[in-house]
Amino acid sequence: MSGNQWNHLFSYDTLVHAISGSVGGMTAMAVFFPLDTIRSRLQIEDNRKSKDTLTMIKELVAEEGIESLYRGLRPVLVSLCASGFVYFYTFHGLRAVFGQNKAKYSPLKDLTLGAIAGVVNVLMTTPLWVINMRLKMQGTIVSEADKHLRKYPHYEGVIDAMTKIYNTEGPSGLWSSTLPSLMLVSNPAIQFMIYEMLKREALVFLKADQLSGTVVFVLGAISKSISTVVTYPLQIVQSKQRYGTDEIKKKPIIEIFKTIVNKQGFNGLYKGMESKLLQTVLTTALMYLFYEKISSTVFQLMRASKRVKSQ
Repeated sequence: MSGNQWNHLFSYDTLVHAISGSVGGMTAMAVFFPLDTIRSRLQIEDNRKSKDTLTMIKELVAEEGIESLYRGLRPVLVSLCASGFVYFYTFHGLRAVFGQNKAKYSPLKDLTLGAIAGVVNVLMTTPLWVINMRLKMQGTIVSEADKHLRKYPHYEGVIDAMTKIYNTEGPSGLWSSTLPSLMLVSNPAIQFMIYEMLKREALVFLKADQLSGTVVFVLGAISKSISTVVTYPLQIVQSKQRYGTDEIKKKPIIEIFKTIVNKQGFNGLYKGMESKLLQTVLTTALMYLFYEKISSTVFQLMRASKRVKSQ
């Protein structure tokens, strides 16, 4: 591979993809954030029974007020901004390096590049997601066995949380859940592979150069549904390690699985999946819609600018 090929990693096209993905992800999450709150509470609180999403929202508002549905929104958007930028930049940058024309794109290559992008993303942004979970879960009702979770100090914001976690738990506290997160790179990798594959097939089937917003939304929903169902038990473990007892944090992943199954049965591995599916599918579908629209608009403006300069 020539050195010139690596120049594609640092291009305006790659930057446009990264910014579009980051903005799209933040916008979509802001719209559906209450569903993510419900999912987190069900995953963490052993004593909270899983109910339909609307009932859960009413229950939480009655117990803690409507603001509880949006607790931790700001750090989530900060985390998503960084995470989305890193993931989209890495994926599209490597795609430009290793497949310089669309004929070289393939599901296997997309899966591989998606996994690499996921690993880079996890290593760079895990502290932000740990902080996000801590901020979002402040004030939750925990089980009797987990009451010593209250030892966590009150966090005023992202910087304050980062400082306190580092001072009380060390660097390992900021990178807790890294192993399940690395295993969960399979989620966006599978998602991207399915989305890009369906997108290519849809363009051929519809004989179009660009897909409509409706089609993009549906393809995003399908790809995220499949990847979420496949990897959801790992997401349960990830949440436990980010906001769990010292005892559970020290356990290997297999032991955490066994603990959940012993306490709640196999249903415990899928607790909160209804809310997660609803939230993540709608959020991802909307994210892809914003991403495609933003990137296509910017690329059109760039092409128009080049034509004007060449005249």
